[in-house]
Amino acid sequence: MVNISKTKRNFICWHTLFAIISAALGAVILHFALPGHYFGGYPFIPVYFYFFGLFSIYMFDACRRHAPQRLLLLYLAIKMVKMILSLILVLIYCLAVREEAKAFLLTFISFYLIYLIFETWFFFSFELNQKRKKKNKKKNETVA
Repeated sequence: MVNISKTKRNFICWHTLFAIISAALGAVILHFALPGHYFGGYPFIPVYFYFFGLFSIYMFDACRRHAPQRLLLLYLAIKMVKMILSLILVLIYCLAVREEAKAFLLTFISFYLIYLIFETWFFFSFELNQKRKKKNKKKNETVA
């Protein structure tokens, strides 16, 4: 079996579930709540965020193993790379497909914010659990 950390496995499972639900919900909203606003580039948006999330967790896992003291720096660097890459992709798409630019931009921003909240929640929970484990370990060492 492939050596995969519990954190990475949990993130991939939650991230995949979140990607499927958000993609389906977004498509339903664009088809029914905002009829006529579905555009050809829509499937690209959830796929982009899904693959960027996978890239992120693999980077975090490697950093956690080799340089755990730089985890926060890596988190911030990945957020900056994601923002810059997202801006470039949005600009390219909006210039290439002008008639769908507004719908694409609004949908992309919505996904960006939703994924930002999801990823922040996940990693905040991870850090909280790490601190709780350290606290319990210290408590058990002092008792023993």
